Amino acid sequence: MIELNALRANPDEIVKRLLIKNFNAKNLVSDLLNLDKHKREIQVENDALLNKRNVLSKEIGKLFKTGKANEANEKKRETTELNDKIHSLKEQFNELDSKIEEILYQLPNVPHEDVPTGKTPEDNVTVFEFGDPKKMDSKAKPHWQLAKELDLIDFDLGVKITGAGFPVYKGKGAKLQRALINFFLDEAEKAGYKEVIPPLLVNEASGYGTGQLPDKEGQMYHATEDNFYLIPTAEVPVTNIFRDVIVKKEDFPHKLTAYTPCFRREAGSYGKDVRGLNRLHQFDKVEIVQVQHPSNSYAALEEMIDHVKNLIEKLELPYRILKLCGGDLGFTAAITYDFEVYSAAQEKWLEVSSVSNFETYQANRLKLRFKNEDGKTQLAHTLNGSALALPRIVAALLENNQTTDGIQIPKALVPYTRFETI
Repeated sequence: MIELNALRANPDEIVKRLLIKNFNAKNLVSDLLNLDKHKREIQVENDALLNKRNVLSKEIGKLFKTGKANEANEKKRETTELNDKIHSLKEQFNELDSKIEEILYQLPNVPHEDVPTGKTPEDNVTVFEFGDPKKMDSKAKPHWQLAKELDLIDFDLGVKITGAGFPVYKGKGAKLQRALINFFLDEAEKAGYKEVIPPLLVNEASGYGTGQLPDKEGQMYHATEDNFYLIPTAEVPVTNIFRDVIVKKEDFPHKLTAYTPCFRREAGSYGKDVRGLNRLHQFDKVEIVQVQHPSNSYAALEEMIDHVKNLIEKLELPYRILKLCGGDLGFTAAITYDFEVYSAAQEKWLEVSSVSNFETYQANRLKLRFKNEDGKTQLAHTLNGSALALPRIVAALLENNQTTDGIQIPKALVPYTRFETI
């Protein structure tokens, strides 16, 4: 959530920056500032009435002590009228406060100055490339065919049990999943991340805390009776560990990692781009999250990018990094870098990770703060990244490493799979 002080100080600049996200905030910001002005006027009036009531209370006490009961009772009636006005102003204040918060929830995060302009994914900027995308011969098979022939993943069985987008992993396919999860967690631990196992369902407050609500409720599975949401990513429960927390300045950074299944409705997704593992409703992912001092968050972002680069290079996959343009940037992010691996048999790039800095946007919703050198309370910065999401990594591993002898397992994974070939 954008800080209200920032909107008061420089509304025109924020409106201008949000246009990079193709979001016209002019009317919302104007309405918000008018409401805020009215709220502060009510606060001033209320403070004056409270002060007057305090003065009257002291006068009433003196009048009773000096035997002037009639005058004291008259002032008590005046106090009653003041209490009614104070109560009415408090109701107005709370109503305005709720309207202001409602508008703030509608405003996306302000993009960082390095975010390129653009409207669609085609406008994203490639900032790094590694490896040469393989050119497979005409006999190369897509991962869904390989998975079926080698009995690794059963998509039809998943449809029977649940529905499309819920595959069943079998045999060495299941072991490959487990191997990747353990590999990613071990690498995160080496990089200084503490592992946690969070709940897979979160309450509404957690959804608002990280920005999935009210922006993405249609993309989440909702257990309506208990008003819980199945997590779309471990970012949600892990970051909410710090909701309503004042962290100690000397404890920065907080670095956490978690493996979880993730659940996404992916409403409206259809066609060849969702075939096989390309887009699922349930998938496994290892997430890395950092809570940082504002002065260090962009150095931490580079560190997280390097961590994901290291993972993909150890898996021996060609990849590229894209800096997302304003039109493709997520609602809550100040800046995001996407990692894509090359899928040889499909001859396309597949997104496998997003690494983002949210600056104070999530922290403001979470009330995640610290005390600075002057002892003043200040918002922290939050960051997160996929390290990594499994489905498209598995798709690329199967397709890129297919040989006449089977699927070759990258050397870094062999200690985890305990087999070199499928």
